[in-house]
Formats: sequence, structure tokens, C-alpha cells
Amino acid sequence: MNSLAEMIAEVCSQHAPRVCLIHEGNRITYGQFHRYVDSLAAGLQNLGVRKGDRVAVMLPNCPEFPISYFACQKIGAVAVTLSVLATPYELGHLLTDSGSRILITQEQTAPRFREIADELIFPPTLVTTRGLHEPSPFRELVGDDHAKPAPVAIGEEDGAVMIYTSGLTGRPLGAVLTHGNLLGQSLLLKIVFGGTAEDRSLAVIPFFHAFGAATNMLAALRVGGSICLMERFTLEGIFNTIQNERVTYVCAVPRLFIGMVFQQGAERYDLGSLRFCVTGGAAMPVEFFAEFHRRFGAVLLEGYGLTEAGPVCSVNPLFGVQKPGSIGPPIPGVELAILDEGGTPLPIGREGELVVRGGNVMRGYHNNDEATREVLRGGWLHTGDLARMDEDGYFFITGRKKRMIITSGFNVYPKEVEDVLRMHPAVKEARVEGKEDLLRGEIVRALIVRDPAHEADERQIMRHCRRYLSSYKVPREVAFVEKL
Repeated sequence: MNSLAEMIAEVCSQHAPRVCLIHEGNRITYGQFHRYVDSLAAGLQNLGVRKGDRVAVMLPNCPEFPISYFACQKIGAVAVTLSVLATPYELGHLLTDSGSRILITQEQTAPRFREIADELIFPPTLVTTRGLHEPSPFRELVGDDHAKPAPVAIGEEDGAVMIYTSGLTGRPLGAVLTHGNLLGQSLLLKIVFGGTAEDRSLAVIPFFHAFGAATNMLAALRVGGSICLMERFTLEGIFNTIQNERVTYVCAVPRLFIGMVFQQGAERYDLGSLRFCVTGGAAMPVEFFAEFHRRFGAVLLEGYGLTEAGPVCSVNPLFGVQKPGSIGPPIPGVELAILDEGGTPLPIGREGELVVRGGNVMRGYHNNDEATREVLRGGWLHTGDLARMDEDGYFFITGRKKRMIITSGFNVYPKEVEDVLRMHPAVKEARVEGKEDLLRGEIVRALIVRDPAHEADERQIMRHCRRYLSSYKVPREVAFVEKL
């Protein structure tokens, strides 16, 4: 098996009558799913998409996302998975930098594209959806049950997905993940957690996030399991879905699991189907692991990853020793090490930079060789995180070498926010930092030196930021200071 196209064809053939997707009470079998994928793939080819072309997918966790994702894989196109939180300002950069030929999005988010379409030199063709079964351009493309795409030769080293991650320069960088990278990640449920076709994931965190796509979509599909899609959620809705759909695992950020522990009335729900849960994207306070297991009977495991590595690199084992506060040992096929400033491996217990190598590491950043060389050097992916390893080969994150804030599992590079703050006439100087927060891990806090020639209060600064930045990047606290 050399590509995601081969994977999805094989899985759908093997599990054709089984339920693949569950969304708002509707069920789509693997056989139906594959027909939708083939129809859209053929439709994209008719629109001129060829191998290596980029197709932007800006969708929440609805059926159209995995259909679009795998339609791209069938024809060798690169799926550029964009955050549905992107502002028009951010979207303009993402579409221009990626050179996307098509943009697939919901009708309610399409106005953000239309706002900036005339400013783009090569605007992509817009394909909108109102829901899988509602009349729309997307529905027209998937409406032919017998359409088949023209065959395309695809190898493990070909680009499959591009995911934008905040860059140290202040502008997002497109990490290109190959078919080989993602085929390895698709084995996570089977190899690490003993997953089978009886497993059912709860897709709460978005698929445009590397963690959500790998653990809740690719891994579940690889074993022929089912995926419960949630576009938006409440804690009560999560409990109901786990109970009613007999969800067996949930992979999400700490905020969700902490919320579950604090939820009043959680004992009313039957969560006996849960085999395990995985937390990642940010550090989970150690005291919650035992409490989660006590309340819900499912073991909570912490792992580690980053977009440039597919993203999963390590996780505490389900069938073995679990060490709360640790990110566990590396997953099969991945090697982790701790290096000093000179690139020399450090002994057990010493703190240094965590580095990664293996089949999960990206091909590089799109159109940015300099940034690629910066993180891929000496045969390792340099994460910018500080860590130590114990005598059992378990790793512990101890800090960050790079300036970065992790809020609710999303990475925020301060420079990107600082650049936007300085665009406001009342801001003379700005510095952005993270502030500890129980539910989010950290929140974004801005320190601002005012320009005396202009007036601005906290609300005006936040409103300015919301115009240009996704909501999770917007400072939740603003403090005006005399100097930095």
C-alpha cells in the first residue's frame, strides 16, 4: 500500500456495508462514502485539478470534509486543510501562498472568501455546500454515483495534505505531509491501542487540526471503524453522543476532558463503552488523570505531537505502564532524542531540545526552503520544545525553546499577534505572552505601549485583532504599560 488512495479503496471495499460516518443522526456506509469520494474526485478532475495541484478545504467536521479530503487523495491533489476560524485577512494569505485552484467551503463561510476574492491574483474556483443532501455546487459534483476519476500514479513521497502552522516569522507556514507520513499515522489505533472495526471515534476537535485528522479520522477509517462527527458541541452533547452511539475512544485537548470532570450531572450518563481517551495539544494537569478514570472508568492517556510530524510522536501506552505528566515513549516507527545546543545527544535526566525522526516527519514547508532547513537539520526535526527522558524511555516536556503559546490545543506565535497589534495606530509597541489558564492551558495576553497621539481602550484593541486574527489568537487580556 503506497497511498491514501489505495488505503481508502481497500478499506471501503472490505467494509462496504458497515457504518463509516455518523452525522446529526444520519449514517453513511463505507460503500456510500467511497462513491461520494469517487464522484467528487472525478468532478475535481473535470474542473481541471491535476496531480500536485492544491485544493483548499475549509470545512468543519461534517461529511463533506472527509469526502473532500479523500477525493484529493484519489487524484494526487494536495488537500490544503484550512481553519474555519480564518478571517478574510488570514484567508487571503493562505490561498495565495498555497496557490489553491479550488476552495471547498460551507455557504455560510463563503462570504469571507468573496470579500477578498478580487484582491487575489489567481482566485480559486469556489465550491460551496449547504449540507451533503442539500442543493449546492458540492452536491452537483457528488451526485453521480457511477462517476470514477481517471487513474493517477501516486507514491509514498507524493504530497497528500498541507496544514498551515504558525511560523516564527509571523506568517503561517504550510507543512506538506506525504502519503507515507499519513499512512503511518493511520495505523495508530490498530497498533498502539488494539483498535478494530468495532471501535467508534468521537470527532470533536476539528479535522483541519492535524491531531483531529490523524487520530479521529485516519486511524478510525484504517480499521473500518465508525466516526461520530460533531461540527459544534456542548459538554451535554458530548455525553449524549458517547452514550447513544457507544463511542469507544475520544482524542481531544485537555480543555474538553477537564470540562467533563467538572460537568455537573455527568454521572447520569452511561459511558461504559469508552475504552480509552487521549489528551494532546497542550499539557494536562497531572491531578486530572486519576480523577478522570475514577469518574468515567476510562483511562486517560497523554501524548505529544506537532503538525510537522503528522502529528503524533509519542503517547503513554494503553497496554503498559502509564506515567501521568509524561508524554510517554515514542510510537512505533518514530525516534525521539534530547540534544544540547551543539546537537549532541544528552544522557538520561538531562534537559535539552526534543527532536524527532521517522516516517512521520514532513517533506518540508511549502515554498520556504529556509524555514525547512531551520527545523530539518542533522537528520532530525527540531521541535523547539525542551524535554528530558527517564530511565524507561518516557519523555517529559519541561519548557519551550521557542516563543509560542498553546491555547486550547492551538499554537499561537506571539510575533503574528504583535504584527497585527502594531497595525493599530494607537499601538506604539506591543509584546504578547502566554498566561496560565486551567481550561485552556494558556491564554493570549498583550502588553501595549500607547502612541500618545491616538486613543484606544481594551475593547477597541480586541475588536481590531478580531478583524485580522482567528478567534483563538485574539488576546483575552490587554494591559497598557509605560514601557516594555
